[in-house]
Amino acid sequence: MVSGKTILLCAGGTGGHLFPAEALASALVPLGFSVQLATDERVERYTSTFAWQHIHVIPSETVRSRSPVAMANTLWRLGSGTLAAWRMLGRVKPAVVIGFGGYPTVPPLTAATWRKIPTMIHEANAVMGRANRMLAPKVTRIATGFAEVSMMDNVQKSKLIHTGNPVRPAVIEAASKPYPATGDRITLLVFGGSQGAAVMSRIVPPAIARLDEGLRRRLHIVQQARKEDLAAVRETYAGLGVSAEIEEFFRDLPARIAEAHLVVSRSGASTVAELSVIGRPSILVPLPGALDQDQAANARTLAAVDGARMVMQSDFTPETLASDLTALFADPVGLEHMAGNARQAGIPDATDRLADWVVKLAAM
Repeated sequence: MVSGKTILLCAGGTGGHLFPAEALASALVPLGFSVQLATDERVERYTSTFAWQHIHVIPSETVRSRSPVAMANTLWRLGSGTLAAWRMLGRVKPAVVIGFGGYPTVPPLTAATWRKIPTMIHEANAVMGRANRMLAPKVTRIATGFAEVSMMDNVQKSKLIHTGNPVRPAVIEAASKPYPATGDRITLLVFGGSQGAAVMSRIVPPAIARLDEGLRRRLHIVQQARKEDLAAVRETYAGLGVSAEIEEFFRDLPARIAEAHLVVSRSGASTVAELSVIGRPSILVPLPGALDQDQAANARTLAAVDGARMVMQSDFTPETLASDLTALFADPVGLEHMAGNARQAGIPDATDRLADWVVKLAAM
């Protein structure tokens, strides 16, 4: 019997961490659970429609530098956050505490293990993140988004369960739409997430300018751009006579993915999961500079089954993108084949798989 039991979900305050948590919350509430969220102050942008009963903002800090001063500040913030989480857990009394990655999950998950509350972390990427690596030895179960995950040398294999990456209800709804027929209009969707939109604004418009005029006339571009880039990107497309919608943020992104013939994006775990479940072909440009190259590992999973093309940022130029777009749009049958390959790689019931484990842990 789970009715009335509280589940605490913990996530860093970015879409990549919060969207899987949102998906799980949407599955737990109908089962009779009350769901609360522990996160950081970045959460406001994403949680307007989430099913949280309450949001707890817990002090935390990312390891940004190895300098003594920076490390001392990080340890102080994480320590004070863990004490705050300990007190919060005493009030909330959750049956299970679940983390979805990011340093804001470290304090509440650590405090939960001290209180002997059943715990689980979900690793969305094909490379285990540093915060999850810190928590892995302590937690009860470890769920993974990909069948093969690297950087898990310190993990007890008996803890591991492969669930796939939970996707939001809006993604499941979008997945019911077939790949759009290719006619006079071709829709290209471009987005980069909170960290990756700048390169899209720098590379995609000049790539479109290099396309044959006949292809440009058929294009409809839907592109995310940073606030400071919006005017320039809109002006470029207007000058080219290309139909375009340019916005800072698309709240209906799953529906936009479903409408697209091709997607150009970064390869965060949530993005790869949504592209797979909806089933759309993509050009994936992993975010460079990450110590663990997690986005490159994510992109390889779709590229390996010919559901996507992976292009490293060093090779992502207006010239190469124009060449890729020309070749892909000249082969609509090939694009549809890529869409089918991507869909076969998706795990649409990942949310239910994860919810089943929450029920098991809550019964402990």
